[in-house]
Amino acid sequence: MDPLPKPDVILTHESDLDGLFAGVMLQRLARKLFGVEVKLEAHHYHTWKLRELREKSAWVTDLTFEARLDKPGWVVIDHHTTEAPAKYARLIHDVTKSAGLLCYELCREHGLGSPALDRLAHLNNVADLFLAEDPDFDLANDYANLVKVYQFWNLHSLLEGQLERLLDHPLLEVMTVKRRIENPLGLAWSRKNLVALSPLVGYVETVIGNNNLIVHDLLAEPTTPFPVLLTLFRRTNGIVIASLRSRNGEALKVAEKLQGGGHPNACGATLPKAIKTIPDAVAYLKYQLNPDPGLHLPALADLFQDPPPPR
Repeated sequence: MDPLPKPDVILTHESDLDGLFAGVMLQRLARKLFGVEVKLEAHHYHTWKLRELREKSAWVTDLTFEARLDKPGWVVIDHHTTEAPAKYARLIHDVTKSAGLLCYELCREHGLGSPALDRLAHLNNVADLFLAEDPDFDLANDYANLVKVYQFWNLHSLLEGQLERLLDHPLLEVMTVKRRIENPLGLAWSRKNLVALSPLVGYVETVIGNNNLIVHDLLAEPTTPFPVLLTLFRRTNGIVIASLRSRNGEALKVAEKLQGGGHPNACGATLPKAIKTIPDAVAYLKYQLNPDPGLHLPALADLFQDPPPPR
């Protein structure tokens, strides 16, 4: 295989452990190969779609390969489903592995492996691919939930970029207790508070517990009337994130309709900045997923659109 080009930037997905693990692994690989500290950028799908790609060379991970990334000098290491062919960029792609595992395999080829990183790569892979039959499934989701609860850059700063410190971290005790006590209570409450966004999509209101595990349990119940379940999360900066789950691949098409992306059964979207509250988000989603010309809602749709990016 040809040597990897020196990247001007490393770009990764901000919302989960997979993006954190993959991005930090690529930083270490660049440091080993080129002796420099390459800037790490993390994006949600909305900001990613708006980002201009001006760099001569970049490494991109945990973000779906698309035609605009097909540039000479660009390397994409990813596992999301894509139909775009790679003619100029180098695409390292495997839908059966997490992005973190793909990046870690590159690192191991260059002598950057360790037992601690082997363990983290496995836990991340189980959580990101939602491998419910794996014996480490609950523990892996506790690790992944650290990023959901404490957020990407906060956790990165706490660990000082040393992901090995995540193994057996004291904060995992918080995640374990939350899972054991909060999830049964949250599941029972959410089961009673499903809201129809469309015949296909149900909004799961959550009050406590791990949203992903609660939705996983709801999808497994034969009485749940929707093949796609959606949860909403409002970040501290006011941006509202939608997370979608399904069992038979229906979620991704819904996420793409919301300008998001991800896996067929696990994906997400960032809603327009004009949406500041969860009730506004529910109204917006009902409109987007159930547009009815008879409702005379074009003004509502315009209200919820972000202005175009400056040129």
